[in-house]
Amino acid sequence: MIAELGHFALILGLVMALLQATLPLYGVYAANVSLQRSAKSAALLQAFCLTISFVGLTVAFLQNDFTIDYVARQSNTLLPYYYKISAVWGGHEGSLLLWVLVLSWWGAAVALFSRSLPREMIARVLAIMGMVSIALISFVILTSNPFNRLLPDFPIDGADLNPLLQDIGLIIHPPMLYMGYVGFTVPFAFAMAGLLGGRLDSAWARWSRPWAVSAWAFLTLGIAIGSWWAYYELGWGGWWFWDPVENASFMPWLAGTALLHSLAVSEKRGVFKAWTVMLAIIAFALSLLGTFLVRSGVLTSVHAFAADPARGMFVLGILTAVIGASLLVFALRASHLNSESRYAWLSRESFLLVNNLLLITATTVVLLGTLFPLVADALKLGKISVGPPYFNALFVPVTLVLLVFLGLGSLVNWKRHQAKEFLPLWKVLLASIVLGIVFPLVYFGDAPIRVALSLSLCFWVMLSISRDIYLKAKTAKQGFGAGLLRLSRSYYGMQIAHLGLVITVIGVTLTSTYSVEKDVRLGMNDKVDLGAYQFEWLGVREYSGANFESIQAKVAVLRNGQVIEYLYPEKRLYVVQNRSMTEAAIDSGLLRDVYVAIGEPLDNDEWAVRVYYKPFVRWLWLGALVMALGGGVAMTDKRYRLARQHAKITNSAQVATK
Repeated sequence: MIAELGHFALILGLVMALLQATLPLYGVYAANVSLQRSAKSAALLQAFCLTISFVGLTVAFLQNDFTIDYVARQSNTLLPYYYKISAVWGGHEGSLLLWVLVLSWWGAAVALFSRSLPREMIARVLAIMGMVSIALISFVILTSNPFNRLLPDFPIDGADLNPLLQDIGLIIHPPMLYMGYVGFTVPFAFAMAGLLGGRLDSAWARWSRPWAVSAWAFLTLGIAIGSWWAYYELGWGGWWFWDPVENASFMPWLAGTALLHSLAVSEKRGVFKAWTVMLAIIAFALSLLGTFLVRSGVLTSVHAFAADPARGMFVLGILTAVIGASLLVFALRASHLNSESRYAWLSRESFLLVNNLLLITATTVVLLGTLFPLVADALKLGKISVGPPYFNALFVPVTLVLLVFLGLGSLVNWKRHQAKEFLPLWKVLLASIVLGIVFPLVYFGDAPIRVALSLSLCFWVMLSISRDIYLKAKTAKQGFGAGLLRLSRSYYGMQIAHLGLVITVIGVTLTSTYSVEKDVRLGMNDKVDLGAYQFEWLGVREYSGANFESIQAKVAVLRNGQVIEYLYPEKRLYVVQNRSMTEAAIDSGLLRDVYVAIGEPLDNDEWAVRVYYKPFVRWLWLGALVMALGGGVAMTDKRYRLARQHAKITNSAQVATK
């Protein structure tokens, strides 16, 4: 009964999406206020229906209803309840249901928090989101229904969740990632609505910007959590491998970052409108591309959910339709994208344009590296592998150039900047170079050119941010403290996000250069030295978990002859699937991680062991948290509330004239 209720709610959600996509647009065409207002009701009802559907599937997992095919493939009676809940989105069908659920929640959020925006604009935005919902809910119902029954023959017990996914990472990572992926539907819908309505002014950019920032912040967290999960779960000590599905999440992030900067310029100066619209289309299209890559079977990845070409073609059809329709609307309405102001070649506008070009270049590098092996295979050119050497050789230089402009961007005036105003920056540049060389020399004992260059650019950005804040705050008549309080939250959010990027780059640079690892064989009381640390093998013990059998080692970590921590790496055998998993043990800190993973048993009661020393690796994810925090701070800027008040007045005026 639960399955049927969930299935019915899913179909009803599709009906609500159909109403959401059609009635408001006709209402705009016919100037019918009631039909325009129906968009919000339909969006809320769609979210309610899909929530009921998702809850129904969750209950089926908790009740071990193995008459449902998806539950039988993804769960087991021995599976802990919290993994049963996360198993709901642990496979193809459930993850798609989560996709459409999150999309409906974004639509409901637009309906609830944009009530004071112009009615016709919101009607168009929600209608476009309804169209996307129609496509994806249809995909779920027609090709990937999670409620299909296995009657009359069904298994007594389930096949169990993939052991790789039996982790807290599955609980947090996919929902956060989908909030980001799917969230880019909203700025896309605003862009299309602005094109259709012929309203692409500063107010439009102001309305769109908080939604783009929200999606970007969620995606930032989602990518970071996924990297952290891979780091500790797979036992390899890595945090990024340029896997095609990793790239599929990274590309919308890069395009979304460019979109945020473009929206800022469109809001402030009324320029870059074409850039903003195209970037909104690209960010959303790349999100759909990621869905296609994961579910088409065209690639092999630990992240891939499905290997069904028919499903892949359905998603490819949706992607083609979205891009085609969007570009058609863009071409037909491009005449409305006139700039409202002019700017010199040396200005903040120009620097932000270069920023966008660099980000799109980086996106293109990742896109080509991801798709080229697939295209080559389709054309029967042979199996071609594009790995880290390609991405590091092309992506890293673009990032370094981006840091140069990042440090200059906020120091440059809008509209026009005098070249002589750059002269005082020589002190900042000199200090950055000195710090970039001295820090690794003092901390690590050497400073390779690539490290010195990267750190110098990071210090350049940090010192430039500090200088900019100081210069802006000191002009306040009430004093420096009052000047700091006078600066907008949007400004602080921007600088915090930039600081977060710098922290991540520092982490990438230092852990990539100075990490050390050893593969050794250890027996009772054997020791191995790694940098300033010593590892002592203290034996193993066996214990049983809820659905696995484990061999757990005990390893003492010593420094200067003193034990600083005991680590307990494991080798687990998941009994249902008879699959073995490595569970690493990590002594983590702000400045370094000490990491131990065990392999297979060897002769003479010895074990294969891998030990790591990873300096500053936590800064990778700390930087992402700071970036997301910056996005959150920017979203609270008061001018977005003022924008809603202005829109409310505009709405009232529209009603008065009808």
